[in-house]
Amino acid sequence: MTPRSPATWVLSLYFMQGLPFFMVNVVAGLMLKSLGVANDEIARWTGLLGLAWVFKPLWSPLLEAAPSQKWLVVAAQGAGALTLGAVALALQLPAYFAAVIALLALAAIASASHDIACDGLYIASLDARQRALWAGWLGACFNAAKLAAMGGLVILAGALEPRIGVAAAWATVFGLTALAMALLAGYHAWALPDTRRATAPSADATATATATAPGAPLAGTLVDVLRSFFQLPGVGWAIAFIVLFRAGEAQVQTIGPLFLKDAVAAGGLGLATSEVGWSYGTAGTLAFLAGSIASGYFTAWLGLRRALLTLVVAMNLPNLAFWLLAVAQPKSLWLISAAVSLETFGYGFGFVAVILFMMQFVAGSRYQTAHYALATGFMALGYVLFKTVSGDVQQALGYRHFFLWVLVCALPVFAMLRRLPIRDEPPAAAPTPAPAPAPAPAP
Repeated sequence: MTPRSPATWVLSLYFMQGLPFFMVNVVAGLMLKSLGVANDEIARWTGLLGLAWVFKPLWSPLLEAAPSQKWLVVAAQGAGALTLGAVALALQLPAYFAAVIALLALAAIASASHDIACDGLYIASLDARQRALWAGWLGACFNAAKLAAMGGLVILAGALEPRIGVAAAWATVFGLTALAMALLAGYHAWALPDTRRATAPSADATATATATAPGAPLAGTLVDVLRSFFQLPGVGWAIAFIVLFRAGEAQVQTIGPLFLKDAVAAGGLGLATSEVGWSYGTAGTLAFLAGSIASGYFTAWLGLRRALLTLVVAMNLPNLAFWLLAVAQPKSLWLISAAVSLETFGYGFGFVAVILFMMQFVAGSRYQTAHYALATGFMALGYVLFKTVSGDVQQALGYRHFFLWVLVCALPVFAMLRRLPIRDEPPAAAPTPAPAPAPAPAP
């Protein structure tokens, strides 16, 4: 059977990687805000959901051992569709909060597992030339899901809230998302290439096989991966930088949308849900993409060592835009969107610093891909820690002082720049990361 063109599945596959990620990590927070949940509760519980992306490297070897990456991908997509559909139903319950958080946790685990299977399928199904050819589309499709979720779906929820009620509006949004994911999972059951052990082992798999005796337990290999990671030169400074790099941004990304939506009397800007979708979800996402693209050219021109200070400044200084919004509390949606776009442009521009640093740090190590996964796990851990406490900090300080606090959080990163083990030029053999969340992503 002739393999299908990557065009028939790569774009939709990475859109599906992003959609549940943003529904769990961002859209769910806006939904809870519309339902009247306090900022500290929103930040705490949606922050803890990010632990799925922190710990996913621990179960990645188990998923990699699956006989078919294709059906693992389809199963993860189906599980995501079921859990988000169940969220829509749970919103109709009188005591909905605990059920919604539990279901979002299951959706997070399914999404994190899908990330592993999705990237594994991409690597196993395409040769080096094809992977390079399609690499630029991965982040574009991931962020197209961000635009659809934080822009389109949030705008739709805002349009429905005054007509059918808040709970019914968000149930409709999550139900439509689940339906779209189920349809795409069905499409992928047809379109995805199958990889039933027809592929050559990866470089890491080969290294693992030679490093351990035949039949050695998986636990022994994991211990060796961890031990060798913590023996890398400069690992202490590297981990501190990776964990702290997004300290301010994690808090802004969590509280910023809630601040836009909160009442003016409470220090917020009083935007309607649909206006948050336009300003933060649409204009902000497009600005983030523009910043990411510009940063790639900028860093390629200067090299990471010379560009790093500028990237860190770009990551943190635009957070002042939110402080200015908190002070002035403008009513113009255009002005608010411009300020939000400035902040998200800086986020997109500066975020490449930690990605390239992690790639350089693990390049040439014995378990290069596994070590990169561990580094991204530390990055996600930092994001989750600061996101989880951001609501409590905001409640204690108020919005104005909170947005000054996030600037203070960047100071340790500036202080450690001279200590980082950075090569002058990016190594050619550095691993290519999966599209960044956020994040988030993502975490």
